[in-house]
Amino acid sequence: MNARRLSQAIAEGDGISIVVEVDSAEAARAAEDSRAEAVIADGNSLPVIRAATSLPIICRGDRRLDGADAWIVQASLLGERELEPGLEWIVEVRKEDELEAALETLDPEIFLLSPEQSNGQSAIERVLELLPDVPAGKLAIADIDARTREEVEELERAGVDGVIVSGDVAHLVGAEPPDV
Repeated sequence: MNARRLSQAIAEGDGISIVVEVDSAEAARAAEDSRAEAVIADGNSLPVIRAATSLPIICRGDRRLDGADAWIVQASLLGERELEPGLEWIVEVRKEDELEAALETLDPEIFLLSPEQSNGQSAIERVLELLPDVPAGKLAIADIDARTREEVEELERAGVDGVIVSGDVAHLVGAEPPDV
């Protein structure tokens, strides 16, 4: 297992962390080169991606995958799923009552805010409605597939710790850090 924990990767440093959905070794290397903090992979591509990057790898799906550092589990499935030690659990919540139930059941360190579709509200607005219910000291990742630097900056100003994106992410990360 990767020695670097997802929560550490997201919490350290300045600004919002970029988490990239990848499906190949090339995409994982590009994400790491673009200063992403973590990647999301499915079971089919996980071994190849693990060999290509040192970033923490998050998996989605119904089963635990060897080589993953964190696993997304839907809040509605917490009572049905055995949570294995050694993995970081990211609890995906879509609405306020799921967040409250997750805190009572598991008290996770990381929440994935994946709000339901809503007429008239942007994905960012829906994430920002859930954010105040995430307790201090917990990490919040927005699952909105941000496409612009402005969207990323809005989430960062609101206090979101990370955002999931796909594709080329260099333009979302911001300026290169200064050489020291």
